[in-house]
Amino acid sequence: MSDQSVKLNMLILLAFLLLSYGADNVCCSTVHPNITDIRSLLRFKKSTNDPTDALRNWNRSIHYCKWNGVKCSKLNLGRVFALDLPGQSLSGQVNPSLGNITFLKRLNLSSNGFSGQLPPLNQFHKLISLDLSSNSFQGIITDSFTNCSNLKGLDLSRNMLQGPIPAKIGSLYNLTQIDLSKNKLTGVIPPTISNATKLQKLILQQNELGGSIPHELGQLSSMTVFAVSSNRLSGQIPPSIFNLTSLQALGLDANTLQMAALPLDIGDTLPNLVLFTLGQNMLEGPIPASLGNISGLQVIDLSSNSFTGEIPIFGKLLNLVYLNLGENKLESSDNQRWESLYGLTNCSLLQVLRFKNNQLKGVIPNSVGKLSPQLELLLLGGNNLSGIIPLSLGSLGDLIDLDLSTNSFNGTIEGWVGSLKKLQSLNLQGNNFVGAIPPSFGNLNRLSLLYLARNEFEGPIPPIFGKLTRLSAMDLSYNNLQGDIPAEISGLTQLRTLNLSSNRLTGEIPDDLSQCQGLVTIQMDHNNLTGNIPATFGDLTSLNMLSLSYNDLSGAIPVSLQLVSKLDLSHNHLQGAIPTKGVFSNASAVSLDGNSELCGGVPELHMPPCPVVSHRGTKIRYYLIRVLIPLFGFMSLLLLVYFLVLERKMRRTRYESQAPLGEHLPKVSYSDLVEATKNFSESNLLGKGSYGTVYRGKLVQHKLEVAVKVFNLEMQGAERSFMSECEALRTVQHRNLVSIITACSTVDSDGSAFRALIYEFMPKGNLDTLLHHKGDGKADKHLTLTQRIGIAVNIADALDYLHNDSENPIIHCDLKPSNILLDDDMVAHLGDFGIARIFLDSGPRPASSTSSIGVRGTIGYIPPEYGGGGRISTSGDVYSFGIVLLEMLTGKRPTDPMFTDGLDIVNFVGSEFPHQIHEVIDIYLKGECEDSAEARRVSEDSVHQCLVSLLQVAVSCTHSIPSERANMRDTASKIQAIQASYLGRQR
Repeated sequence: MSDQSVKLNMLILLAFLLLSYGADNVCCSTVHPNITDIRSLLRFKKSTNDPTDALRNWNRSIHYCKWNGVKCSKLNLGRVFALDLPGQSLSGQVNPSLGNITFLKRLNLSSNGFSGQLPPLNQFHKLISLDLSSNSFQGIITDSFTNCSNLKGLDLSRNMLQGPIPAKIGSLYNLTQIDLSKNKLTGVIPPTISNATKLQKLILQQNELGGSIPHELGQLSSMTVFAVSSNRLSGQIPPSIFNLTSLQALGLDANTLQMAALPLDIGDTLPNLVLFTLGQNMLEGPIPASLGNISGLQVIDLSSNSFTGEIPIFGKLLNLVYLNLGENKLESSDNQRWESLYGLTNCSLLQVLRFKNNQLKGVIPNSVGKLSPQLELLLLGGNNLSGIIPLSLGSLGDLIDLDLSTNSFNGTIEGWVGSLKKLQSLNLQGNNFVGAIPPSFGNLNRLSLLYLARNEFEGPIPPIFGKLTRLSAMDLSYNNLQGDIPAEISGLTQLRTLNLSSNRLTGEIPDDLSQCQGLVTIQMDHNNLTGNIPATFGDLTSLNMLSLSYNDLSGAIPVSLQLVSKLDLSHNHLQGAIPTKGVFSNASAVSLDGNSELCGGVPELHMPPCPVVSHRGTKIRYYLIRVLIPLFGFMSLLLLVYFLVLERKMRRTRYESQAPLGEHLPKVSYSDLVEATKNFSESNLLGKGSYGTVYRGKLVQHKLEVAVKVFNLEMQGAERSFMSECEALRTVQHRNLVSIITACSTVDSDGSAFRALIYEFMPKGNLDTLLHHKGDGKADKHLTLTQRIGIAVNIADALDYLHNDSENPIIHCDLKPSNILLDDDMVAHLGDFGIARIFLDSGPRPASSTSSIGVRGTIGYIPPEYGGGGRISTSGDVYSFGIVLLEMLTGKRPTDPMFTDGLDIVNFVGSEFPHQIHEVIDIYLKGECEDSAEARRVSEDSVHQCLVSLLQVAVSCTHSIPSERANMRDTASKIQAIQASYLGRQR
């Protein structure tokens, strides 16, 4: 072979190698016909942040089909058909050039940090699966992806997408899965989704979707998962949804959906259910017994609705893991004898059982110990259960959370509590448990939350509590515990809340308590503690509230307490000068009443000035001699006159009260009040009530602005009203109750009986005046939504205290806006206890127990049962509170002239709730909320949700049947949660 032939063959071989493997000096378009795919990938890499070098092998030295995440087609040689890069820590904006990879069938960029707008999808004609979940994409979902006619799976969940779901989504006829959950999508669920007839999974939960569930979705016969929980959906649940026999998961919880009753045959129409969650809606009726026939059910959540009747038997649900029926109106009859619980003993996989806040009654059967050994949560609080806790409860050794609170259980807790060694939360408060707190608590070394309040425990606080090193909250209040506070508690370094109030504890407060550096709240009031307040409390940098009132503490107030936010040291024996910095500079945040030897402080505390030490002793003695001798002579003359008029004086003093409010309050005479009110002049008139008149005044001697309520004793019942108010206010103390300064029970200048109560003056007036202006109606003079919520929280807290936490339960009986007064900081205070009733025991009272004060309260605010002669109860106050809350939100009095022919403020709101609440909301409130939304201080949806929640609380308080009303404790908690949520959403 010639040299020329050899050279030619070598050139052919070299050319073949270059064509096979490529070379940098050869044009890629010649080597790779899909140069567009390569360039698109490289542009994607260039615009992507790649901190972990996930794309490090994306270079020309490696064939692109072997690049990380890139997969090429075998049918269309060299063409990229999949890009899978989940969880690679990539970020930045997705380069639009990806749209040029026209053969792409699968794109998975999930669990990264991509942001900006969604990439354009209009060129992905062959795309089958798109997963961009768990990123930070923003903006709206455009119609561009509707060009992806072959798309089967669409997952855009866990982003920050906004706006509506495109109506054209139904044109993607091949879709089998849609997941748009955990975004900020608004608008409605498009009925056109039903056009995607192959759809199996529709997941839209945790968005802000409104409107109703389209009934057309009931046509999707292949549906296995339908999840729209945690949105703002309302209206009726379409019955057709319950005919989707293929459904395995139905999640409709946390909306405001309605249904008079679930279908009774639900167990037959949804035989494949595994997950069934309808909690936190507005559903009613019985729980269908057929639900117990769905053998595959693992999760049932029907909580926070209005389901009634008995709990079905669930003994056939052998796969059941989670059962939540709490916050309903479920009952257990005497005949049923907790058969539902017996049935659950067959559910060997059960981990969570929630029956909290229903109307269950009776005794917990001994079979409770046969529940699943895997049971971790058992919540039975807030029912009418009674009797002794069976010892078999100790067999549930895997329990983490046990709640038996607010029932009527009795007996001791020894014998079972120490066996629950995995407990992290134990709530037994609000029962009748007796005996000592057992030392077996030392076994519960995982315990974090301990609530034993409002029982009848006695004996000492066990030092063994010091071993519970994980405790973050301990509430032992309202028991009969005695002895010292054990020093071992100082070892609870994780403790944030410590409540020992209303016991019989003695001794000194341990100095070492300052070792609990996480403490936020300390309550030790209403005990018999002695000694000094530890100065080391000032070392607790997280301490927000300290309450040591009603003890026998002495000594000076430590200056170090100035860092606390709220401080109550009232009714002790503290001495010396009051500090002036920190909390002590805010008179509304500190309470020091009942410490007669304190002095100084800021002027707003109205304490006497501290004495100035004088060195002129000799001169003082000289003047004392000159003054005292004539004084003694004058006093002798007065004594003679006194005995001469003794008979007349004794006749007058038959009206005198025996210090109805206690001996510690300042003495104020009739002449002091005449001077303070300028002889009760009309210019100082604040208002008139049923039994008297209220004047503004200034006590010259005490330099104190006051409100003086003078009783008209010619009115029948006025004397009794005075004594009722004295008795009610004698034992109560709360930041949201009008603070009484003293009482005056004497005779006037004519020798007639005179009765008056002297209150702290409230400069902002009463709620009635602020709600119903007679001025020019300027917007800035009207209460804002934030202020109205704050006032509602204040009054709810006050009533909760009166009903549940005062020494004896107190029923106010006359709650209305004119009895709600506001201080300079717009903090509300409840006043006028003239017809309040005090029950000296909290046990049941006979049905015939009625008040002798006639119709109890003010027309419009009186609960319906009072008008019929029913006995007074705390639920009457709850009704009045609901009316006041409706008045605050609608701006209309319950006696408004529009309420005629059977229409009242309750059904006026109820007829528009929850869909058309804008029709009933106060016009000034509506305008203020629209202005806030325009100024982007808070979203309009946030305002709407807040108003719906507040109206829902008001409606729950104003049921015509007392037993159907919420109690004041739950009501206060709900309004506090609404306030926290609303303030948290403000920008």
